[in-house]
Amino acid sequence: MSMEYYHIPPEHLGENARLPIVRFPSSEAVFEALAEEMCAVIGENNAAGRRTVLICPVGPVGQYPYFVRMVNERRLDLKNCWIINMDEYLTDEGEYIPQDSPLSFRGFMDREVYGKLDPALVMPPEQRIFPDPADPDKVPALIEKLGGVDACFGGVGITGHLAFNEPQPDLTPAQFAALTTRVLDIAPETRATNCVGDLGGALEAMPKKCVTVGMKEILGAKKLRLAVFRDWHRAVCRRAAYGEITSAFPVTLAQEHPDAVIYVNHIAAEQPF
Repeated sequence: MSMEYYHIPPEHLGENARLPIVRFPSSEAVFEALAEEMCAVIGENNAAGRRTVLICPVGPVGQYPYFVRMVNERRLDLKNCWIINMDEYLTDEGEYIPQDSPLSFRGFMDREVYGKLDPALVMPPEQRIFPDPADPDKVPALIEKLGGVDACFGGVGITGHLAFNEPQPDLTPAQFAALTTRVLDIAPETRATNCVGDLGGALEAMPKKCVTVGMKEILGAKKLRLAVFRDWHRAVCRRAAYGEITSAFPVTLAQEHPDAVIYVNHIAAEQPF
């Protein structure tokens, strides 16, 4: 297997990429660009009298302070906007972890996004959506009812996963792309990587299960914007943009998306080795 893409120097990163790369000078610039694009999609749809449907992550989260500030300062009305969050951690029994857990994505969105937006601008609670382990079909059905997703924003995991769509090498890319919202086990590599940033390395305290939107929902969005900004993203972004399309590294499927881009900061742009 050729891995020459790992040796692409930063000044040439993005050249001849099958998944376009946009380089930014800092993490802050990446996050501000994500927030700006979120607001642009909402503003354009508001002006046309259309609803907005976004799929959004809790990781990365650096875009949300910018998003909150932009919405509040610009008086951007979110009443006709639906935000579908990508995923949430589950207990071993397959239920949501408590919302007051520091790991809870639902808790984060309530505290750091919806709770900081002007109440006169924020969407009603029923338009703040998380995939439901008790009803995985809810998100795909809602997306169909709303007429599709305008834009999906996210990061890329160590295994190349989008949301928590962990690799399934036994599936063809087409089969993997058709996967919808579901409950699944989190890969050991993902648990290890996440526990370093979220729990100071307490691996045994990391949840083993999650509920996630599927690749079908993600790849079905009209726009797909991914952000990478950590040192281990140096390899991830190169394989994503230049590697073969495979369900063994899910983000490579975005190479076939008509409007997908990876935003890369100065750290992730550096050569891995």
